[in-house]
Amino acid sequence: MHAANDAAARAEVDVDAALAWRDLMVSNHSDAGQERWLANNGIDLLRGTGRLAGVGVVDVDGVRHTADDVVLANGADPVIPPVPGLRELDGIWTNREATGMTAVPKRLLVVGGGPVGVEMAQAVRRLGSEAAIVEGAEHLLSREAAPLGEALAEVLRGEGIGLALSVHAAAARRDGDDFVLELNDGSELRGDRLLVATGRRPRVEDIGLETVGVEADGHGVPVDGQLRVSERLWAIGDVTGIWQLTHVGKYQGEVVADNILGTPREANYEAVPRVVYTDPAAGAVGATEARFSGTARLAEIAKTETYSRAYADSNGFLTLLGDGERLVGAYALGPEAGEWLQQATLATRARVPIDVLRDTIQPFPTFSEIYVDALKALRAEIAAAGQPAAAKTP
Repeated sequence: MHAANDAAARAEVDVDAALAWRDLMVSNHSDAGQERWLANNGIDLLRGTGRLAGVGVVDVDGVRHTADDVVLANGADPVIPPVPGLRELDGIWTNREATGMTAVPKRLLVVGGGPVGVEMAQAVRRLGSEAAIVEGAEHLLSREAAPLGEALAEVLRGEGIGLALSVHAAAARRDGDDFVLELNDGSELRGDRLLVATGRRPRVEDIGLETVGVEADGHGVPVDGQLRVSERLWAIGDVTGIWQLTHVGKYQGEVVADNILGTPREANYEAVPRVVYTDPAAGAVGATEARFSGTARLAEIAKTETYSRAYADSNGFLTLLGDGERLVGAYALGPEAGEWLQQATLATRARVPIDVLRDTIQPFPTFSEIYVDALKALRAEIAAAGQPAAAKTP
């Protein structure tokens, strides 16, 4: 709908149809398809509450099962911050309730300006309602580079989403049908739904770690480079506290599988891609800052590469970060930014020299052409510092 209206057409959202499409894509929140896949591949599924009961032993609802290896993949729980009154409120949303909403709230209040907070605020706004975000940091996406969060804030404000930055919720209460947030600057926000999106904590309580002589630290279950916890015990995903991202958990699963099957392998996190699925998307990979950087603006590349009617007014961009010889990270705001950052992800992981990247032919007209201008800017900054590795070709 938003894209159609942006292209001078007229469109309205059918909310019921949109939520029905969501339910179709997530199989109505059923794992029956995965259960069939397990059965077809000879994998037994034991439903119940499991906990470790010694080396190579798992207790599931009182029944003990033994195995050569055990992998912990028990995820994380939402964090509800110690805001006076917040934990006592009935009906607050976490990411689970927000993504499973059956009706769109009239006004959504969001505590937390990270990926979940900004994604859900924009979704609710584009479904025809109001939304406001409270974030204690100076910019949205506080774990990413400030320019990325600041540019996304500009987009969200332009869509009518309220942003309260550098302030904290001091208290929370109900007033009739409304949730009320009292902020530490003396102001108040009201809404009929309250989403708490302040992160997740690895689920390490009561899983039997003490039976194998392991103690969780402040981040989660401690693992080595191969994701080994202790003898015949491994951990993957959110419970490790390393990167709470689905694709990182999937990657860690592959690393552990290789190690169990006899192919030694260590996990590498030099080039972890992070994508926030707003529109435009915000993406980043690798480092968030470096000695050298080069930026290309979406409004300054060829119109045909932008896929945007309002490209000239876009605040989209690509910033490349380098150490003088190689790319060490990148971040971007733009349509499908997570897709066009894949090139930077591979280059960072493979430690591709900047000169090789600059000499790479980019397909035209695609977003990847933005790398031409960004690499020129990066090389110019490196050359200005007297780094010879960046001054070989014009």
